Amino acid sequence: MDLDQLRAELRQEHKDILAYWQRYAPDAEQGGFYGRVNYQNQPDARADKGIVLNSRILWSFSAALRHTHHEEYRATADRAFQYIQRHFFDPKYGGVYWSVTADGQPKYPLKHLYGQAFALYGLSEYVRATSSAPALALAKVQFQHMVNYAYDSRRGGFVEALAQDWSPARDYIISKYDNRESKTMNTSLHLLESFTSLYRVWPDKSVADQIRGMLRMFLEHIVDSKTYRMNLFMDDDWNIRRTAISYGHDIEASWLLPEAANMLAEKNSTDKALQKTIRALAINMARAATTGFDPSDGGMHYELEPNGHLNTERSWWVLAEAMVGFMNAYQLTHERAFLDKSIRSWEFIKKYLLDLKNGEWFSGVTIDHKVLGSDKISMWKAPYHNSRSCLEMLERLEHLR
Repeated sequence: MDLDQLRAELRQEHKDILAYWQRYAPDAEQGGFYGRVNYQNQPDARADKGIVLNSRILWSFSAALRHTHHEEYRATADRAFQYIQRHFFDPKYGGVYWSVTADGQPKYPLKHLYGQAFALYGLSEYVRATSSAPALALAKVQFQHMVNYAYDSRRGGFVEALAQDWSPARDYIISKYDNRESKTMNTSLHLLESFTSLYRVWPDKSVADQIRGMLRMFLEHIVDSKTYRMNLFMDDDWNIRRTAISYGHDIEASWLLPEAANMLAEKNSTDKALQKTIRALAINMARAATTGFDPSDGGMHYELEPNGHLNTERSWWVLAEAMVGFMNAYQLTHERAFLDKSIRSWEFIKKYLLDLKNGEWFSGVTIDHKVLGSDKISMWKAPYHNSRSCLEMLERLEHLR
C-alpha cells in the first residue's frame, strides 16, 4: 500500500470513530455516556456506566484535541472529565468506583487497580491536552492513593483489587482470588501505561521510580526470558498461577514497554541502559507475537488457551494493537516483514471489522469472518484502542517520510 494513501485512510478513520462516539455515546437525559449501545446504535438507558469506558472516552477525546487542535473534541473531553469527577471519584476514601448506575449512583465501589489505572490515564491525557489544573491535582491524588494502598513495597508491583476503603478484597474482576492470582499482566501493563502518561505532565521522581519498577517487574517476572511471551496471572510472590498466550497483549506490550523506557531516558540519562534492554526485549516480543498472525487473511488470533486450544477470533482491539506493535517493530529493526504485517492488519480491519452501514467497528469476527458480538459501546468497548491506533500510526508514519 502507498503510505500516503495509508495516512489518508487512517486520518479519515480517526475522524469517523470520534464522530460516531459524539453522535451515539452521550446520554442526554442522565448525563455522561451510555453504558451500552448495540450494533443498531440503540442505547440501553438502564445500563451501568463503568470507569474503564468513561476513562477511555476521556483519553480518546483529549488525545484527539491535542493531536488535531480541533476544538470540536474539547466538549466531549470536558463532558467525560466532569462526569468522572462528579460520579466516579469516591469522596470519602479516594480513588474511583468500578461502576455507577445509569443515573450516576455508586454501583460497584471496588477499587480495582485496572480501573484506577485508566482513570489516571484519562486524567493525565486531559491535562496534557487542556492544561487543566483541577485535573492535574486530581491525577496526583489518584496516583498517591494507588501507591499508598496498593503498591507492594517488598515484592514489587501492585495488588489486583481492594475494597472501597482500600482494605483487602476477595472480589476480583480480571483474575481469580481463590487461585491466588493477586498480580496480573493486564493490570500491570495498564498501570505502566498510566504512569507513563502521568510522567509527561508531572515529571516527579516518585512517578519515574514507579515506571522504573514496573519495567523491572516485566523483565524479571512477567515476560518469559525464553519465549518472550507474557505470564498472565501471578500470586503475591510472582509465582505463576495460570497462563496462556495472549497475542493481543503481547503485541500491545511490545510497544508500550519501550514507550515507557523512552520517556524515562529522555529525562534521565542514567536510564539509557534500561532503555536499550527494553528495546531488545520489545523486538523479541514482537517476533514471538508473529505466531499469532495469520498470513492467509492478515488477521491475528486471540489466544492460545492453557489446554492448547487456539482461539481464532479476530478481535477489534487485537487488530488495532497489532497494527501499531508491528509498525513499532519495523521502526526498531527496519525489517520489511514487520511493516507488511502492520499494513495487512489495517487491511483486515477495513475489510472485516469496519461497520460501513452503522459506523464504528464490530467487536470481532470468526476465522471465516462472520461478525461476533452485539455492542458498539459497552463496559469494555470504547474508542481507545482503535482511535489510539490511528493516532499512533499517523505519528509513526510521519517519521517514515
